[in-house]
This record gives sequence, C-alpha cells and structure tokens, in this order.
Amino acid sequence: MPPPVIDVTELRKTFGRVHALNGVNLQVHDGEVHGFLGPNGAGKSTTIRILLGLLRADSGNASVFGADPWRNAVTLHRHVAYVPGDVALWPNLTGGEAIDLFARLRGRFDASRRDELIDRFDLDTSKRGGTYSKGNRQKVAIIAALASDVDLLILDEPSGGLDPLMEAVFTECIDEERTRGRSVLLSSHTLAQVERLCDRISIIRAGRLVESGTLAELRHLTRTTVRATTRREPPSLADHPGVHDLQQTDKQLTFAVDAARLDEVVGLLHRAQLVSLECQPPSLEELFLRHYSHDRAQA
Repeated sequence: MPPPVIDVTELRKTFGRVHALNGVNLQVHDGEVHGFLGPNGAGKSTTIRILLGLLRADSGNASVFGADPWRNAVTLHRHVAYVPGDVALWPNLTGGEAIDLFARLRGRFDASRRDELIDRFDLDTSKRGGTYSKGNRQKVAIIAALASDVDLLILDEPSGGLDPLMEAVFTECIDEERTRGRSVLLSSHTLAQVERLCDRISIIRAGRLVESGTLAELRHLTRTTVRATTRREPPSLADHPGVHDLQQTDKQLTFAVDAARLDEVVGLLHRAQLVSLECQPPSLEELFLRHYSHDRAQA
C-alpha cells in the first residue's frame, strides 16, 4: 500500500491551559474521501490548520505527501486546495475575479471545469464579493478548489450556508472527485452527506480520536433497531441482556439490541413464529451521538 497522503501521529497542541489536541492519530489514504467528525471545539480545525502549515504543533508528527507542512507549506499548497467553513472575500473583487485570483495563486487550473462548476452552482460571478451571502462566498471557494489541478482537497465545513439544492450539487461534485482519484479530507456537520460520501470516518472528541474506520467497521459499536410481529406470544425480552428501549403492543415489538446479541434475540423471536421482521442498522448520526451523549449529560 502506498504511504498515506495525510499521516498524523500523536499530534498535540495547547493554547494556554486549553489542550486543543491531545495525541491525535489520523491517516488519509490516496484516492479516499475521509470524513472528519466532531462538534465545535473538538480539535478538527486545529488539526486542519496544522496540516496546512498555519499552526505549528507542540509535539507529534504531521505529514502531507510525506512532507512537514510547517516547513514546506509553500510547496504543499501547490498540491492542496482548502475550503474553510466561513470564506472571506475581497469586497471589491467580483466572484469571477476572486476565483481567477485563487487559480493564479495555485498555478494549475482547469478553465472549462471552472465554467462548468459556475453553472452547476448557479453563481452570478459579476457581483462583488462584498454583496455576497455566506452561501455564495462558500460557492466561490468551492468552485476555485474543485477547478484547481491539485491532489488533495481539505474541506472544513465547506457547505455551510448552501441551500439543500446546492448541498446536493456539492455532494455530487465530491462523489465525482473520488471517481477522479483525488483524496479528500471532509470535516462536516452534515452527517447524511458524510455517510453517503466517505470511504472512512474518524471521530474526534476533546482533542482525541475516539473512532476511525469504515462505516461498516464502526456500525458494530452501536445498536440495531428491530421491529417484529409474531404469530404467537413473543418471548419476554424486557430484562434480556443486550435489549434496550423495548416497546410492545400485543405481538408487535420495537427495541434496540446490541450487535453481539442480535442473532440470539432474533432466534428467540423466530420461535414465536415471525410474521414480519425489520432490522435497521445504526446510522452515522447514532454513532456520532453515542460518543457525545456522555459529554452532554455532564454539561
């Protein structure tokens, strides 16, 4: 396997008494879309700024294409396009002029791709940046990044401010980038978007990576929702190990079950002559909330 495009090991960063990063390990492989999840203050943006060479880590190692981003920022930025969560534009430049300026800064740009993206995102490039809404400012940065001839996209909450139609266009575009073989690090609060797009997912909490893997690999950590109807009186599952939140009306049951107990519980239902059975695997949102429910309870 080729070396990772992004390779972060035991990364630490403090701001005074605040431990923004406390031993983060993260790898993004060539050609994958990697979701980077966590609430505000978890350490996502700090990690991204270190990868861009905008911050220097206190300790640990971070490399992009095998190079230290702090020492090689200028060279690496020729191969990386970045979209922040809140784009600031030159107020007197038009959207088109801003896109072209970003293009000249990177040096490699596909003009036909730019024009296609302007049309798809329905951006009026004749308006000045100072008149743009947040959504339109995001469109400028997204178009400039996607039209750049780079190998890595680092996207930090890029679709904030976009309406649902434009979010769908953005999702389509990132799907296309994966087909083209580009690597993408995508930080997003839109969990449905991450679930659809990402090959692998990393969840960060309080400056530490708490889970990382494909969605299929992570789903074993959460509970499956089961809805069942039986012909005979169903077994008593209220106190059965691994069964949670049981709701029962006559011979209809709805409950959550730990993955390790799913086969056993379905076997018990089968003995009561199943009429219908629906098993819904956990969503990314459920996985995400599972990691943060403890923090909310203590808040």
